[in-house]
Amino acid sequence: MRIGLFTDTYPPFINGVSTSVLMLKKALEKQGHQVYVVTVNNEDLKYRREENGTVLRIPGIPIGIYDYRLTGIYPVRAINTIRKWKLDVIHSHTEFGIGTFARVFAKQFNIPLVHTYHTMYEDYVHYITKGYFNKSSKKIVEYLTMFYCNTTANALIVPTKKTYDLFKEKYDYNKAIHIIPTGIELDRFYLENMNEEMIKKINKQYGFKKNDFIIIFVGRIAQEKNIEFLLDAHLDLVKKHKNIKLVIVGDGPDASRYKEFIKEHSMENNIIMTGKVPYDEMPSYYHLADVFTTASLSETQGLTVIEAMAASLAPICINDECFRNVITNDLDGKIFDDKQGYIDSILDLYEDHKKLEDLSYNARLHSEVHSSKYYAERVVEVYKMTKRDPGTLRRIISKIKYKGDKTDD
Repeated sequence: MRIGLFTDTYPPFINGVSTSVLMLKKALEKQGHQVYVVTVNNEDLKYRREENGTVLRIPGIPIGIYDYRLTGIYPVRAINTIRKWKLDVIHSHTEFGIGTFARVFAKQFNIPLVHTYHTMYEDYVHYITKGYFNKSSKKIVEYLTMFYCNTTANALIVPTKKTYDLFKEKYDYNKAIHIIPTGIELDRFYLENMNEEMIKKINKQYGFKKNDFIIIFVGRIAQEKNIEFLLDAHLDLVKKHKNIKLVIVGDGPDASRYKEFIKEHSMENNIIMTGKVPYDEMPSYYHLADVFTTASLSETQGLTVIEAMAASLAPICINDECFRNVITNDLDGKIFDDKQGYIDSILDLYEDHKKLEDLSYNARLHSEVHSSKYYAERVVEVYKMTKRDPGTLRRIISKIKYKGDKTDD
């Protein structure tokens, strides 16, 4: 098949969606499909072709949310390039900007459109409203999401049942929804594939010692990730064991505020913020740690949890449906409900090395179900369904053509 992936984010810009799209592209290509990407040019206002012409970057303007840029909904200069690709299916990974372009292009050239809903937008409204009109803004987000997903897409993919329930129960979505957890290129994180020199270098950079017990968080440094919870709990953990350290990997709008918190509480030796880490170095950072943690309630799936598991790290996660779908409490990770539950989970694994080893082993084992290969196979099945069921309008047109042919006989 000739497949077009349309996305607002793509490497070198790193987040969950860009990682997901890159993994899907690689996995589809391994299956023999021809894959093209339409994305945003984050550097300047030029059109760029990369990776032997299979990646087209369209200029966009900054919108004031992280480093995101928004393109026009119909970039005319891109039309002829994409038409020459002769796509069998378009798979969009965003509702706005490039996503709107995907919808318009698919309709204009009669190409099936599959959409994956990655982001719980209601959790991000505060970046636009600054605390004002949140309620009405969330209704607008709901309307726009439903317009895109219900009106224009031939098929909808969501990564977890949590997102499925959002559409079915809150949005009253009446079409079929395919639950397909996003895949990960797992072998990138396997211990046997690690660059030991890189790990030693990072350890030396931050002055970690052999007896340090390291907790790692990986993600955007922002309000919706609930990092304040981890910072606050760490103050209590350090009172019990001074060698417990929290490493926060990533960057975002609240980084300076959290750095101030660390300085205020004189925790520079126990809470380390690394800032943004290059994509190729990320696996090494997981292997610095003893456990992974997150208290975020805004995830649709939590890809960093799966990355950590592939790196043989036991994840310790807040009680949220998206995490319960990935880990089993006390088998390959731990689920906590509150601050005391989090502290108890950390101390349990700090004090019981055998239990930590067992959970880590099972985490690596159970991460296998999230392989990019399995993900791509399931996504292709959805593509095939859209080709078999091209929609009511196309079926009517086909019937008219068929009757015309019979009359001519």
